Amino acid sequence: MSVWRLVDRLRQWVDSWTLAPGHALGRRGEDAAHRYLQGLGYRVVGRNWRSRDGKKELDLIAWQTGEPDRLVIVEVKSRRTNEVGAPERNVDRTKLWGMKWGASEFCRQNRVDEGLVRFDVISVVFEPELRIEHDVDAFGWL
Repeated sequence: MSVWRLVDRLRQWVDSWTLAPGHALGRRGEDAAHRYLQGLGYRVVGRNWRSRDGKKELDLIAWQTGEPDRLVIVEVKSRRTNEVGAPERNVDRTKLWGMKWGASEFCRQNRVDEGLVRFDVISVVFEPELRIEHDVDAFGWL
């Protein structure tokens, strides 16, 4: 087992005792999505980034290198099972606008051209077995 997976498991164990069950599941999903993106060669540069006013949160921020380089803003949605519907169904218009405002602020703070930004959604379902679905370029700036 890699050191990072061991660290993830330790954090998840602590989360199970200190967080509400839904929040702990969300953090576990973010861990899975983070490792998934790393496995694809993305460089994760931010996790649970918050805007200055604290109202907007970006789950994962990663660079995808290639032609062209992309700053990928990722919304992670997690479910224990798919019984009540796919996790990505919970990305509503309010969440989309919050992500866009947050991405714009992140770009200003870090001097990144907004033209390099792409928005992805990763759905994580844990049971009956781990399933990760990655919706690349799920939506644009509108």
